[in-house]
Amino acid sequence: MTKTTQPLVASASGTAQNRQNAARNIERLLALMARLRDPEGGCPWDREQTHETIAPYAIEEAYEVLDAIQRQDWQAFPDELGDLLLQVVYQAQLAEEQGRFDFADVARIVTEKMIRRHPHVTFGKDVLGEAAQTPRMAGNASASAMPGQWEALKEQERKSLVQAGVQPLGALAGVPPALPALLRASKLASRAARVGFDWPDVSGVLDKVHEEINEFSVEMHKGDREKMQDELGDVLFSVASLARRLKLDPEACLRQACDKFTRRFEAVEARLAQDGLSMQDQSVEKLDSLWCAVKQTEKP
Repeated sequence: MTKTTQPLVASASGTAQNRQNAARNIERLLALMARLRDPEGGCPWDREQTHETIAPYAIEEAYEVLDAIQRQDWQAFPDELGDLLLQVVYQAQLAEEQGRFDFADVARIVTEKMIRRHPHVTFGKDVLGEAAQTPRMAGNASASAMPGQWEALKEQERKSLVQAGVQPLGALAGVPPALPALLRASKLASRAARVGFDWPDVSGVLDKVHEEINEFSVEMHKGDREKMQDELGDVLFSVASLARRLKLDPEACLRQACDKFTRRFEAVEARLAQDGLSMQDQSVEKLDSLWCAVKQTEKP
């Protein structure tokens, strides 16, 4: 069951108290993680973990956060956010043990980055400390202008990293290979488009999708699985490029399709169960008929 909440307007004293509570509980979480990793008296499983072994959990927890949001399960939401935060604390603890950085560095780095990327916002001493306020961007910034400004500032940062020799030169540098494949494809196509490697209009991208499907069809009929995999990859990449050009998130599109398939499949199962039937015993024609009937009930 989902739980709806009313927007809260916090007083200054309430906000200060919330921050104190947050700081206290962050300290508890950091102490807990240090204890779990303690060679004497810690948890044997936690002591064995490395950056690599726990990395997949961060991805899993991020998707569980997304699932709670999509289901609007606000009761489970803070619990899922906590699980995701634990992964950050865990990785920072491992890095601290190796003398690389600690949780404070993580918080400082992301704070400084967000300050840089919000030149239109004036921050106070609670953010900047005793440092003098840096000059901010003049004029009224609109919400619609923010994505473009954000990307421009990120590009400036990338160029600085290239000049410092920290990041290799190239338009595609910095797109993590470990991203979900559809998301990575969309980001690669977006980066390429920034330097002019793009179709002049969306019809060209759509034509490319059809072209890749035709090329896949040729290889499918030949039965060459290696080439089929290569060509099907091109189909998926071109579809991700089409989604990017239409300002659609390919991952969100596919998640929506998965949810729709699950909903309709379970509805077919339920109809068969009502008649005491199982799906395995039905003909393809019968299943297709039920599928179409379920689709009809979803139409407005």
